[in-house]
Amino acid sequence: MPQTFAPTPRLAIAIPARDEAARLPACLAALAAQQGVDPQAVTVLVLANNCTDDTAALARRLAPDLPFRLEVVEARLPPASAHAGGARRAAMEAAAALLDPPAEALLFSTDADGRAEPGWIAANLAAFASGADAVAGTYAPDPAEAAQLPESLRQREAAETAYAALLEEMAALVEADPHDPWPRHAVHSGASIALRLAAYRAVGGLPAVPVGEDRALFAALQRAGLRVRHCPAARVIVSCRLAGRAAGGMADTLRDRLARPEAPVDARLEPALAALFRLRCRKALRRLHQGQPRPDDPQRLSRMLRLPVATLTALAAQPRFAPAWEALQAGAAPLRRRSLRLADLPLEAARARAILAALRRGRPLLNGRAEGPGGSDPCELAA
Repeated sequence: MPQTFAPTPRLAIAIPARDEAARLPACLAALAAQQGVDPQAVTVLVLANNCTDDTAALARRLAPDLPFRLEVVEARLPPASAHAGGARRAAMEAAAALLDPPAEALLFSTDADGRAEPGWIAANLAAFASGADAVAGTYAPDPAEAAQLPESLRQREAAETAYAALLEEMAALVEADPHDPWPRHAVHSGASIALRLAAYRAVGGLPAVPVGEDRALFAALQRAGLRVRHCPAARVIVSCRLAGRAAGGMADTLRDRLARPEAPVDARLEPALAALFRLRCRKALRRLHQGQPRPDDPQRLSRMLRLPVATLTALAAQPRFAPAWEALQAGAAPLRRRSLRLADLPLEAARARAILAALRRGRPLLNGRAEGPGGSDPCELAA
């Protein structure tokens, strides 16, 4: 009996694929095994771009046995857009064209060498049901491939991941977000992108950048004031091979870290006290933006950030908070990020845990330690 699918899907999943014949079957099989979702309402679009293998032909052979509708598009992207960002944008645009009406439709994207966990789609749908406009999922390395990596590299990745989680919990305690509650993460990965089609259109689609298109998309969504949920349950198992397809992707990062063991850790990680200072400055600026400042917020921010009160007032008057916060970080020298070495992480992790313990007890902080009411510290700036 021929398959029958909804003529207009509610959900489309865009997968850019370049020479992924070896890994695409596992990707599609993982999507076929999704739980808690009607496959009849799902369309998966594979954009086989600039391939030299039989990625497209293989996908078409697999289509009849899949529970969802599979669309295969072959494309020869010009040199100017034949990169990771260009391929994902082309795939998402092609998938978005299948969806209607925008108010109800959902657009996802993942990687051809990834395997979505069985509850991936359901976790994203639950986040949308809770009011999210977009959902940033997370990822975990393929265990078999990770086991082949040098022990030093595995330890480095584990240390960075653990420290990032401490900083994100700190952020959730300093300034709770009802649309992005704890537990959450800080990952923006092309392995797990989900958003309402209306949100995708509102920011002009995927930013046209060669690499980092995933981070650029979520930055654009936040800049536009849209609600982004960082959902730990929406997880994809990703390849951690050293020979990747996308310039600037995970494979390049892993190779660089092997070649330069002393290279700084991920740029989004910073010393624990600097992170706390940044969070409390953001909280104070948000109070100004919302018209609910504490009496001394402008003066204290001015003193600590070495900026005129008039500058802070002008920033806070911007219509949306995210651009104001971006501008403040760019213009305030004390908010410039300092890079961390791998050797710094144990001490910074200990400081972060001490800060978290104090925050949970609702106590002020001095130099990363809980202090009594008389203690004073820049970290108290916007407590």
